[in-house]
Amino acid sequence: MGGVFSALCLVFMSLTGVIPLSSFAMPAVAGAMLMAVVVEAGHKTALLIYIAVSALCLFILPDRQAAIAFALFLGYYPIVKEKIERIPRRATEWAVKLALFNAAAIGGFAAFIFIAGVPMPGFDAGIPVPGIIIAANAAFLLYDIALTKYITAYIKWLKPKLLRRQ
Repeated sequence: MGGVFSALCLVFMSLTGVIPLSSFAMPAVAGAMLMAVVVEAGHKTALLIYIAVSALCLFILPDRQAAIAFALFLGYYPIVKEKIERIPRRATEWAVKLALFNAAAIGGFAAFIFIAGVPMPGFDAGIPVPGIIIAANAAFLLYDIALTKYITAYIKWLKPKLLRRQ
């Protein structure tokens, strides 16, 4: 299972070099695949897949933005999402999610600029930094909601259909 999902994640990550403007969409899709691994094989297996895919992406992908986005947030967030959602108070849960995202975004910004030497999109277009931060947080909220819908559909609809065929 680990090898199949690692390969699937790498296929999605490789599409960043083929599909224009997919530097953040494909890492998000690849990360979402790890939620199924959490359900089927547990957090440890999903974490090992995340580590393997992150390392491979950082070495073989030509799209450094996608590799860093996956390694710094989009790869592990789907794995820890379920643990964060166990926090009893909804406001605290969202505060933790947003703090984790913003810390990863700051780390990603530094990695893009100082490690990969890649200019951040939007900064060269004259978009104000607060606008970028607000847009990024809105995109994260949509991503979190989409992950919830995806895992719900997987557990209630796709998993029973797959198990019925075995």
